[in-house]
Amino acid sequence: MEHGRHNRRVIASLFFDVGETIVDESREYGTWADWLGVPRHTFSAVFGAVIARGLDYRETFQVFRPGFDLTEERERRTAAGQPESFTEEDLYPDARPCLAALRDLGLRVGLAGNQTARAETILRALDVPVDVIGTSDGWGVEKPTAAFFDQVITEAGCPADQVLYVGDRLDNDIRPAQQAGIPTALIRRGPWGHILGDKAVSDRCLFHLDSLTDLPDLVRAHNESAR
Repeated sequence: MEHGRHNRRVIASLFFDVGETIVDESREYGTWADWLGVPRHTFSAVFGAVIARGLDYRETFQVFRPGFDLTEERERRTAAGQPESFTEEDLYPDARPCLAALRDLGLRVGLAGNQTARAETILRALDVPVDVIGTSDGWGVEKPTAAFFDQVITEAGCPADQVLYVGDRLDNDIRPAQQAGIPTALIRRGPWGHILGDKAVSDRCLFHLDSLTDLPDLVRAHNESAR
């Protein structure tokens, strides 16, 4: 487990990105490949290439279907009885235990990601052990804008430097959170977590994680040393 620069402020609240931090999106991207009529392996390879080139992941769809409109296609999938969805089985196994352990430490815990209203409904139905569920659709602001992270700070109910934001993307999660004055933890999983690199941003992370399993103990130790 690696540590970034030591931050002496107590962590009072943690907010987590959703996709590839809490939710494994492998199956859902697979259903998009199926919807496009593209082999899943091919879709995944192009997806990775798009990310590696620094492009928006939605450009992947344009490769296979120029003019693709994600919003329209989501509506078509819903009408066809094949909506975007995820279930308890798509939660990473370490997610629920980690969230519960952090709340047991008396910390305010939330989810905050670029997600649709439908995804927000699903998250609420899953009854994950968090105090706040915030989505770009629900908040009307999205990452990586400053307004999104201002909302995170507001929901955390404490100063920015007492919030920890946990995410898999250096570009969409970690850098903008840092720019908002929020300490960060980078989890290395999912396509972005393995492909993206930015040493200057990564080195500023308080924690570097390969899973969420150790995070409660890391936060506990950090807070004990900060008091």
